[in-house]
Amino acid sequence: MEIEIIQDTRNELLSRRELRFVLTHDGPTPSRKEIVGRLCALHNVGENLVVLDPLATRYGMMQAEGIFRIYDTEEARNQAEPEHLLTRGEPKQAEEA
Repeated sequence: MEIEIIQDTRNELLSRRELRFVLTHDGPTPSRKEIVGRLCALHNVGENLVVLDPLATRYGMMQAEGIFRIYDTEEARNQAEPEHLLTRGEPKQAEEA
């Protein structure tokens, strides 16, 4: 799995960095958890400060394009992002019987 950053901008109003990237992979598209883990390792940030937008895969190609946002604080992340993006990619909790 290779990640190429094609755009890196700073959004001061929302206290975040916005990264547009192209992911090249072999085999099936990696999971969101794997992608977030790799991007966090590349930029030396914790997973509690980041959000991964939906990926756009290209038919017939081993590439996906996406947007990755790195917030300065967890509070800024929780205020700016919708709840469904914060919980996407996490394992589902078992329902109580």
